[in-house]
Amino acid sequence: MAYKAVIWDFGGVVTSSPFEAFNNFEKDNNLPNDLIRTINSENPDTNAWAKFERNDINASEFNNLFMSEAKKKGFDIMGSQIIKLLSGKIRPFVVDFLNDLKGSYKLGCITNNVQPDTNNQNNNSNEVSEVMKIFDHVIESSLIGIRKPDLKIYNMSCEALGVLPEECIYLDDLGVNLKPARAIGMTTIKVIDPQIAVSQVKKFLNIV
Repeated sequence: MAYKAVIWDFGGVVTSSPFEAFNNFEKDNNLPNDLIRTINSENPDTNAWAKFERNDINASEFNNLFMSEAKKKGFDIMGSQIIKLLSGKIRPFVVDFLNDLKGSYKLGCITNNVQPDTNNQNNNSNEVSEVMKIFDHVIESSLIGIRKPDLKIYNMSCEALGVLPEECIYLDDLGVNLKPARAIGMTTIKVIDPQIAVSQVKKFLNIV
């Protein structure tokens, strides 16, 4: 296959996963492991997390809705506490690889995110902005009102990059987000170990 584009998820791929921060928060506060992830996965199209990533609600509304969802499970967690956990650390070796690919392949990014002005922990916003400039096209769920795994978002990326799905490699750390990409013909890589994921991209692209 002659690949023309590599499309990347951001959080959990280019940066460390917020799930790590969630688990640390749970441990520090004597909460069940993966509680936050569970709350965010129930009613995945209509819960507080989904609405926040589509920018249907603001930070204050997210705080109240998430708190209500947590209380239904018997826990007191504010949405504002979750927002503070969203800023992952940039993975320099992934950024270096993106720069290596730049110019030889079209680079896209599809990220489910929240708007920076509602994200209270913008300590790495400048660094993230610089990395985002590497991509030829970026799709942010909070700007377009659509979030993965909505099939439309993958087709939008292909159209913007001027490539066919089968000409793309797509990386994401969530299987649910890889399924629709694979369904339209993309070659997909689930990012569990980012070093291994980069090696897999190199293999597909025949990079020594």
